[in-house]
Amino acid sequence: MAKDKRSSKWTLLMYRESAPEDYLEVLNEMQVPYILSPWHDKDINTKTGELKKGHKHGALFFESLKSYTQVSEMVSDRLNGPPHVEVVMSPKGMYNYFTHAENPEKTLYDVDDIESGAGFEIEKFLVDQEADTYMNDVVDIIEDNDFTEFKELVYYARNNDYILLSLIVDHTFFFSKYLDSRRCNPKRTSNSALENNVDHKNDESDK
Repeated sequence: MAKDKRSSKWTLLMYRESAPEDYLEVLNEMQVPYILSPWHDKDINTKTGELKKGHKHGALFFESLKSYTQVSEMVSDRLNGPPHVEVVMSPKGMYNYFTHAENPEKTLYDVDDIESGAGFEIEKFLVDQEADTYMNDVVDIIEDNDFTEFKELVYYARNNDYILLSLIVDHTFFFSKYLDSRRCNPKRTSNSALENNVDHKNDESDK
């Protein structure tokens, strides 16, 4: 990789035998948001059949662009890790590789053993990576609860799932327009009137 390559998201690798015991403290002192895989200590070398050295994959998320050299020196000096670092090309793919979620032929690792810190918001990160799925979930919430006002949706998310609230805030325009279209939909108005009429008749028959 060209040494002048710049990015705000870089991968790293640490080996258990050389990483500082207080690696989490070191990372937090660096004040760069980070995420680390569980210790990969059950991986098998397919060529030799031997157990690979225990290691962690990870990523650093900087606020500004950093060069290969800058990040390489940081990882090797502060974490005793290999100097080779790479740009994060697919955050979702990286996260799945942490546990081998999409590589069932490899040893699977527990998602609960993923570590993060220095301001890294793992819940928001996961929502961002699965934005399409969560967008569909919010649409279902709107339909199931017959929401027509943005305020109703915000209150629901605030009381039930603050991560969805973050997604809604990030996509305010979309959800506002969607709610507007529901409120102004003549078919919805007709259906609501019909349902109310049926309910009224049922109430009358119960008397």
